[in-house]
Amino acid sequence: MKLLLLLTTAIALPSYAAGSGDLNINDGVGISFWLVTAAMLAATVFFFVERDQVSSKWKTSLTVAGLICGIAFWHYLYMRGVWVETGETPTVFRYIDWLLTVPLQMVEFYLILAACTSVAGSLFKKLLIGSLVMLGFGFMGEAGMMNVTVAFVVGCAAWIYMIYELYAGEGKSAVMTASPAVNSAYKAMMLIIVFGWAIYPAGYAAGYLIGDGSNVYAQNLNLVYNLADFVNKILFGLVIWHVAVKESSNA
Repeated sequence: MKLLLLLTTAIALPSYAAGSGDLNINDGVGISFWLVTAAMLAATVFFFVERDQVSSKWKTSLTVAGLICGIAFWHYLYMRGVWVETGETPTVFRYIDWLLTVPLQMVEFYLILAACTSVAGSLFKKLLIGSLVMLGFGFMGEAGMMNVTVAFVVGCAAWIYMIYELYAGEGKSAVMTASPAVNSAYKAMMLIIVFGWAIYPAGYAAGYLIGDGSNVYAQNLNLVYNLADFVNKILFGLVIWHVAVKESSNA
């Protein structure tokens, strides 16, 4: 029934995007929007189906992974429409997506640790605050509400703060008592946060900091952002799925 509901919804949703016109074969950015849209849908279905194959303590983690990809799928339907119709960056849609999905990714760090060891709730609060600061200043810079360089610096500082908390702060203390499988998954997720998330400031720089500062390089910006979402949302969830399956089989 769950799979039927997901598939029915997926079949109905393209009507929202159909009104935005066909893709131009030379529009690499538009094609990238559709590729990521399809990938997010596939990942959403996968995580919700696999949720029933793991032990109870991992079900919430896979549910959140499915929600992250599902929310991104919904927003990508509209972001693609904005790009195809106007050729402009769908800044508002993208940041609404990130405002929902990035904190959920921080929740995943807390959940994967809480499933196997004791972890303080303050870790989640610190990660949530860091993610909101990062997103808030990023949006203000892209929306023209403040200097793009200042926004870039503050956003990167918040990102580095989250890395510190996970690598050397409370996250490190909690993971030391976790199982080898959880330790391995935590390290993989850390690599995604460090190197995968680095794609976002690279996209910001490509879109707003390169050149004379007066033009926004929309194609560079959106191609990089789409790649980053593909890597960071789907791969992030697959790491969690892998450890959930491994830990469930050992239970």
